[in-house]
Amino acid sequence: MNSGFQGKIGRTVYESTPHWPEWPRARAGAPNVVVVLFDDLGFSHLGCYGSSIVTPNIDKLAAGGLRYTNFHTTALCSPTRAALMTGCNHHSVGMRGLANWNTGFPNCTGTVSKSAATIAEVLRPTGYSTFAIGKWHLTPIEHTSPAGPFDQWPLARGFDRYYGFLDGETDQWHPELTSDNRSVMPPKTPEQGYHLSEDLIDNAIEIVKSQKAAVAEKPFFLYVAFGATHAPHQAPKQYIAKYRGKFDAGWDVVRQQWYERQKQLGIIPKDTELAPRNPGVKPWAELSPDEQTLALRLQEAFAGFLEHTDAQIGRLTDYLRETGELDNTLFILMSDNGASQEGGPRGMVNYSRYFNGRSEDLSESIARIDDIGTPNGFNNYPWGWAQVGNTPGKRYKQNTHGGGIRDPLIIHWPKGLAERGGVRHQFHHVTDIAPTIFEIVGVNKPQTVNGVPQMPMHGLSLAYSFPPDAKEAPTTKQVQYFEMFGHRGIWADGWKAVAYHEPNTPFESDRWELYHLDKDFSECRDLAGEQPEKLRQMIELWWSEAGRNGVLPLDDRRAELWRAGTGWADPRSQTRYVYRPPLPEMRMSVAPSLGNRTFTITAEIEREEADQEGCIVSFGDGRGGLALYLLRGYLIFDYNVFGQHLKVVSSRPVPTGETTVSVSVERLGKVGRATVLVGGEPCGSVEIPFLVRRFSTGAFNLGCDHGIAVSDDYTAPFIFQGKLGEVVIEIPERTSAEAKQASHADVLADLARQ
Repeated sequence: MNSGFQGKIGRTVYESTPHWPEWPRARAGAPNVVVVLFDDLGFSHLGCYGSSIVTPNIDKLAAGGLRYTNFHTTALCSPTRAALMTGCNHHSVGMRGLANWNTGFPNCTGTVSKSAATIAEVLRPTGYSTFAIGKWHLTPIEHTSPAGPFDQWPLARGFDRYYGFLDGETDQWHPELTSDNRSVMPPKTPEQGYHLSEDLIDNAIEIVKSQKAAVAEKPFFLYVAFGATHAPHQAPKQYIAKYRGKFDAGWDVVRQQWYERQKQLGIIPKDTELAPRNPGVKPWAELSPDEQTLALRLQEAFAGFLEHTDAQIGRLTDYLRETGELDNTLFILMSDNGASQEGGPRGMVNYSRYFNGRSEDLSESIARIDDIGTPNGFNNYPWGWAQVGNTPGKRYKQNTHGGGIRDPLIIHWPKGLAERGGVRHQFHHVTDIAPTIFEIVGVNKPQTVNGVPQMPMHGLSLAYSFPPDAKEAPTTKQVQYFEMFGHRGIWADGWKAVAYHEPNTPFESDRWELYHLDKDFSECRDLAGEQPEKLRQMIELWWSEAGRNGVLPLDDRRAELWRAGTGWADPRSQTRYVYRPPLPEMRMSVAPSLGNRTFTITAEIEREEADQEGCIVSFGDGRGGLALYLLRGYLIFDYNVFGQHLKVVSSRPVPTGETTVSVSVERLGKVGRATVLVGGEPCGSVEIPFLVRRFSTGAFNLGCDHGIAVSDDYTAPFIFQGKLGEVVIEIPERTSAEAKQASHADVLADLARQ
């Protein structure tokens, strides 16, 4: 009880000497730290890295600081975030792949090991305020319901405050938001001017402002992880409209232009070759007029999305500048992986179809082309534009070639950097960020955090590269391995060996390539045939590093990795759900699993007047979902298949007073049938030619339909005007055949969302 007390305790206070322990304080002059993380932003997407997309605020940070051209990530979002936060390789901390996966092996638990403390867990006890804003995606998704457990949420991993979204992606107009440890609704609607990126920066500024108003001398660590530029690419109309016609020359010409500009800027060596088109990318001239039109509109939306995000970064830096904080703020801006291949060869207006293994017909895309970037669109651009974003490299996110792992890194710190606008070419990795921060703020990672012994960090500080005379200094990095989905890579002493892995093929049949990266920036000159001994050494080094960092066993499975219904803490593992409204909106990742299966929804309602109407249950949104509602006295069920509305209207009106209303959906092979019931009596049905496997956007609501209305019969939120009592959802156990088919659908959804 008296542990640490250094005063004196007598019989009375007059005979005693008080003692107040010193609270932890950061060292005098310790800088603030801001880390801004983009999602799916390619190496060349920023203006200061060669792009023609307008990013003046980011370019201003680069002009006042340093740009790194040889910085690498893990090729995927959750693993990069785990490595960023801990300074440790992602397999070692349990995040081989996505937070959605748990294979039963230590390298893929869907959590960040508590033996690898986060930056926030290290800084907070030293006197820093710690704030996280935006995408998290380091919590097992089945643990993101109001039931938790919360031990892998931001507040349990060292952050004082959190505002953002916990899953891999979210709609920018209608996001699934969490504030600290609870779900919240957006503060306004898109019609009122809402956009997620603006909301995130509003909260970042408010949180910092509040802290500085209370204790001005206390430094802060602010982590801002945008949803941008992950699909869906959505932005205010004026940002997208300004790019109309800017890319009409097509992706071959634009890629060449960005490549030439990169050489002019000194971002790539003058002798760098432009990598050939990735497999499946057609020459622009071979696309039909409609294919070109669609591809252009999708790229324009991406560009508008990026510029709009740049404007929000400008708002943050303007606030820090106006308050005198920017000069002593270590500001780090980066991406989590390369540009994404998940839009497919042609791109999509509603890539919810991709979640379900369904292609989007070109004529349908063209008919909906004006939805791109708006609240009605859920769009992603095609491979050709993604490769432009990864100029001059090969392949994309998910791959261990340069297009997947080489990313922009900008460091801005006026008080600590003597050089302005410098470029650094030393090899570095995302694991180097945490050690850099710790060195700059003057703290050492403790050997024990929260009672848990800590593994050593694998990263090395890159602060040695800050001085002006360090431009030509050799990298301190010795070796770095890569692995993602069975794709492998190893870098050492300027050389890189890399293997692309085809799923469901033997690993030993993979062909390893060898590049001297110091002389071949874009991996165009494969030396495997010329230097077999060097290649053999590099492959052996990969196996050594794989064993040392917990990479094994190699695993290229996809369908089996998505976990749903795996235990007591998973709200999707039940077969019967009982809800008693009112309840807050529930995100789709933890809502009952209704895709591609039989289920029944029954609700107790009470109405005094026959004209009382409204939505009873909504699931998903206007791009795919289902809704049970009363309209003009009748019960209606709308099964929305990517915008195609399959409706059944009750054959008789719903009586006033107390009654039950239901919908029963039967799976009949690959098709289905929906039947509505009033008072337990069937009164109408509709055939469903395609059962949606995964409702991947929107939310689950009782008594209303927030966001984009599921049905075209009403406008959101269509609040139920009567009294809504108990709502019961019953889902029979799947047969083994149904479970296998559902598992395949889930992984398609998962990969698209990430």
